[in-house]
Amino acid sequence: MNIAISLIGGLGMFLYGMNVMGDGLQKAAGEKLKKIIEMLTTNKIMGVLVGTLVTAIIQSSSATTVMTIGFVNAGIMSLQQAVGVIMGANVGTTVTAQLVSFNIEKYAPMAIGIGMAFWFFTKKKNVKNISEILIGFGILFVGMNFMKAAAAPVSEMPQVHDAMLYLSKNPVLGILAGFVITGTIQSSSASIGILIVLASQGLLPITAALPVLYGDNIGTCVTSLLSTVGASRNARRAAIMHLCFNVIGTLLFIIVLSKPIVALVTSIDPTNVPRQIANAHTLFNVVNVIVLLPFSSYLVKLATKLVPYTEDEDLENIHTTKFLDERILETPSIALSNTVDEVIRMASRSTRALDSAYDAVKTFSHEKREKTFEYEKMINTLQLDITNFLFALSNRNLSDLERIKADVLFHIVNDIERVGDHADNIAEISQFMEDKKVKFTDDATKELDTLFELASKNFYDSITALKTSDFELAATITDREREINILEQNARNSHMVRLRSGTCSVEAGIYFLDIISNLERISDHSINITEELGRMSGHVSL
Repeated sequence: MNIAISLIGGLGMFLYGMNVMGDGLQKAAGEKLKKIIEMLTTNKIMGVLVGTLVTAIIQSSSATTVMTIGFVNAGIMSLQQAVGVIMGANVGTTVTAQLVSFNIEKYAPMAIGIGMAFWFFTKKKNVKNISEILIGFGILFVGMNFMKAAAAPVSEMPQVHDAMLYLSKNPVLGILAGFVITGTIQSSSASIGILIVLASQGLLPITAALPVLYGDNIGTCVTSLLSTVGASRNARRAAIMHLCFNVIGTLLFIIVLSKPIVALVTSIDPTNVPRQIANAHTLFNVVNVIVLLPFSSYLVKLATKLVPYTEDEDLENIHTTKFLDERILETPSIALSNTVDEVIRMASRSTRALDSAYDAVKTFSHEKREKTFEYEKMINTLQLDITNFLFALSNRNLSDLERIKADVLFHIVNDIERVGDHADNIAEISQFMEDKKVKFTDDATKELDTLFELASKNFYDSITALKTSDFELAATITDREREINILEQNARNSHMVRLRSGTCSVEAGIYFLDIISNLERISDHSINITEELGRMSGHVSL
């Protein structure tokens, strides 16, 4: 019983330490993580490198694969791009196995101590991130030490030795065992860690470890397969590609490469079985990539055959949001960057709504008016979807700066939605004007044109500042807002003069004042957006 408790406790500490270290690495990478993803091109080799690097940073091939499925589901990554990233994720996950195969548990308390000292005695964000990496690293190895201590008494049991001998002679059973273990704990790194623990106690020879290792790689596909429930067919194809890659690789190694790999890893480290397992794990994934990457297009075809195209697939792929998918929440820093992209996309709808609404005022175009109403419905839906996504993201492990960014985006989304409301108001005014055959004088039209141009320019520039992190542009928007306030007051005064002279009707005047009021409020929301951007400490890029 004590052995089981120690094993479970050690495994729990291992998983927790790996998560803490991964979170720290992810926070330290921050903006760079998004830039790594943006490196992705149709070049499959680049995709492999991206997948390897991202997985090495976030310490989870499952998280990288699920995130990739999220990109595919959102329609911002093709299956041809995804296949390279998925292959790279398998290579990146071998970093953890290589790390834990070295006997460096004695440095774990030192890493935790240094990490805690940094955490308590500094306020610098980068140093805190590094301290989190050190603490996670230490906890991971303390967990390994617990598991090794628990496994020590087991090494003396003859039944266990018999079981391992049987396992080495039955590779199918070993593959099944690895699949079940990894599928249960949802971490191939942890299951490889268990193999290394058993090997360190002399319980597991490399011949018995290899089939379990192969099963571990297949078991890691369970997470990605589960994540496709309710996803598009293309997302399911991405998960199937991941499964096919590992199954084909396992067959290749079991049938052809088992003896060569045993010979190679034992020649590198003749007496160190934990290192043999780590090296075999790395070789398995690297060789798989080298062999299967040239045939990646056939993997895509195979996945498409297993999840065939249907007539309603185009409807299935229509998304309200383009850049957001709950699977991307696995990597908060990338999810936050994608949210910025989605907010900018929402703002473009508000800009179109505003342009259509003002065109409706000028031309009484029924088509432009209806277009505005359609955009407004879309904007309201986007506001709800983005806000829900931001709420889910705020419950993730974010750095202080990322929390500020998320809070800023909450407010900006509301201001963008209000601009859509004002566009809707202007479109409704155009309907009233058409129904009552009301027209503005030439002078009133010129005043409205000037105000519209400045207000729409302010909104456009505020979104440009969000997109490009151009904080100097905020000063230009503020100056323009002062000009709008002066022009609005002048327009009101001119209206009163026209009203007294009889060149303008009372009813036309009401509509005129309503429109300039809406335009002025649009400019106010633009100022709100720039002020929210100003909250970014140190003018750090979004």
